[in-house]
Amino acid sequence: MFKMIFSQKNVEKILDHVEEGIQIIDGRGRIVYFNRAAAEHEEIRREEAVGKYILDVYPSLDPETSTLLRAIEKGSPTFDIQQTFLNYKGKKITTINSSFAIKAKSKIVGAIEISKNITDVKELSERVVALQEQLIDQKEGNKSKKHGDAAKFTFFDIIGRSKEVVKAKGMAMKAAQTASPVLVYGETGTGKELFVHAMHTASSRRNKPFIAQNCGALPASLLESILFGTVKGSFTGADNRPGLFELANGGTLFLDEINSMPLELQVKLLRVLQDGTIRRVGDSKTRQVDVRIVAASNEDPLSAVENKRLRRDLYYRLNVIALKLPELRERKGDIPILAKYFIDRFNEKLNKEVMNISDHVLELFENYDWPGNVRELEHVIEGTMNLMDGNVIDVDCLPVYFDKFSKRNLKKEIDIQNVPLKEALEKLEIEMIKNALNEGDGNISHAAERLQIPRQTLQYKIKKYKIQ
Repeated sequence: MFKMIFSQKNVEKILDHVEEGIQIIDGRGRIVYFNRAAAEHEEIRREEAVGKYILDVYPSLDPETSTLLRAIEKGSPTFDIQQTFLNYKGKKITTINSSFAIKAKSKIVGAIEISKNITDVKELSERVVALQEQLIDQKEGNKSKKHGDAAKFTFFDIIGRSKEVVKAKGMAMKAAQTASPVLVYGETGTGKELFVHAMHTASSRRNKPFIAQNCGALPASLLESILFGTVKGSFTGADNRPGLFELANGGTLFLDEINSMPLELQVKLLRVLQDGTIRRVGDSKTRQVDVRIVAASNEDPLSAVENKRLRRDLYYRLNVIALKLPELRERKGDIPILAKYFIDRFNEKLNKEVMNISDHVLELFENYDWPGNVRELEHVIEGTMNLMDGNVIDVDCLPVYFDKFSKRNLKKEIDIQNVPLKEALEKLEIEMIKNALNEGDGNISHAAERLQIPRQTLQYKIKKYKIQ
């Protein structure tokens, strides 16, 4: 009878009715139990937390500041320890924790923690009110909706444990707590927008608009009217309409591909950064706006400055906080983690039961340069899982170009041993130029950027080697 009452199922029911948060981790630091109160404290669903490494759920902590991990390391209990941290959404939480190591036959196998949330709940009420006001204030059917008026991702969505990613996440979390401009740069597919979303949701502006605009997607005149708004009569068909700066007032405006923004518009952007005022197209009236600007570039911003694609004065104003995102080839240790994450996601989406990738595929992935970075890996996993029948991704499941890549590398190794140095270098140069042109869809300017050489030099080499 006593044993029945204290069965695991009954104990979990009891713990779900206590006000204190209760968490249990195993000896490796993975969460094995999360009661209802703990889930409410952290604003996370239990199924999202259980099974994850504790620092992935609490990214602002480390092995020294996590009371649970310290309980495992030291083995001695601690009582009523105050801890302030940011949860994975970036919300600041303060708790009073008591932590105990769990032992089996004198060996530490985990830890349990009882925590009381002492954070004022007023912030939650204010967030609800702010969201209501934001929805009411949107005019004419919420025009800004097409630009995205809410950030979708948090730091919890950034996958990876390499030192490069941990460093970038740490810097981004600190940047989220300020109002200064941020310049995020990295190759296409490195997750720039993901980081920007996470910074907004972790900031004090999280309940205000988040609007994103690609600066390279529109002609200069249209981009100007979209950003700054128009007044009736400023050009044919123009009407009184606010721009994205006004719609994002109080929130964050994300300007992607800032290096593609026309130079004349960069002057206007600099004015907004300096004095916080904008002027609609065709208007003499200035308007005050409170907008945090986060810009992104798919090339090194200093290179963009040298090549006259980014004004130097704007670069210095935006570069208050610079965040460089690592390419996937720089963090190949994250490939297995990312692959497993994408497999799990597409298993649910495609109703599949894929378990993993083969060792051969993993070796191929680690040797591949991933010009499309994490986004390319995601698309490779999705495409492969759509067409495969088994439960392990093997080489014959991959896109054709991986087979060509494998054979090309083997052939290159053989050929390079049987030719003079000059000829070998020329072959390598031709191949690099062809690859850059292919990746840039034949666009010479884009290919020159990838190769980091002047456009004129690339044109000369294309003519020299008779590359089609």
